[in-house]
Amino acid sequence: MTFTQLEIFALIAELKSFTATAERLGISQSAVSHALKSLETHWGVSLISRAQSDIELTETGQKLLSHVKELLSISSTLEQEVSAIHGLYEGTLRIGSFGASSSIVLLPLILEEFRKQYPKIDVYIDEGDDNEIPQWILERKIDVGFIISPDDRFDVFPLIEDIFIALVPRTYPIAKSKAIPVQALADYPFIMTTAGSQKYVKQLLKQFNIQPQIKCHFSQMLTIISMVNQQTGICIVADMALNQNLLSLYPDVCKRPLKPNIRRSIALAVKNKKHISPATQAFIKIAQAVLSKA
Repeated sequence: MTFTQLEIFALIAELKSFTATAERLGISQSAVSHALKSLETHWGVSLISRAQSDIELTETGQKLLSHVKELLSISSTLEQEVSAIHGLYEGTLRIGSFGASSSIVLLPLILEEFRKQYPKIDVYIDEGDDNEIPQWILERKIDVGFIISPDDRFDVFPLIEDIFIALVPRTYPIAKSKAIPVQALADYPFIMTTAGSQKYVKQLLKQFNIQPQIKCHFSQMLTIISMVNQQTGICIVADMALNQNLLSLYPDVCKRPLKPNIRRSIALAVKNKKHISPATQAFIKIAQAVLSKA
């Protein structure tokens, strides 16, 4: 068994393709097949189901994959530790990011400083929703991910607090208010976001025992703003996810804070802070420093 064989097995499981795995690693497809076969022979098990054209892990392959990822993560951390000792700080960093809040607002600020200090570290960004990022952390698919805290499954590093706001047609009488009472949402047509904030919006409505008059569901912020502009209804979104330049194009849409003010905490999370790589440590440190000034 070699780490190369483990890496090939993990990539086949991720990409579900021998060809794509070969291309990613810059080797031949036959070399990929040979490495996997050698690993299966060494362990005396079948890892990949070859009965169909689609590549699927066997039950044994599923069980062993999490341990393989754990080993590869530890190996990567070890290599980066050695690199850090020599002052090189080389390696890779895979980050999980959700929605506009982290991908458009937070990451550019953090990565600008990170790349200045660690230009030799290759950064990969995997984008998913609020539910996918924690799962990717558990599976070791990413080294660190943005989450909404608290989450007892992880070691968490607080970054910044965000609030939820209401988008209201300017023609609605309630638009004259400086802040929108949460209870008043029951009196107006409602547009429900199906993006990452949906879970938290539903929790907010449930908390205040509100059954909104939901007229439609949308996932894209541009569509939501356009529908509010057409007086379809009111929508609740995370303030940080709202592109202010985009909002300026719709003068008939008002942005109002909620009353009481509902907050959410955005943090970085890792599976176990005792086993994170120097690159991950550096990213977290820079993220907290940059956002403390924001």
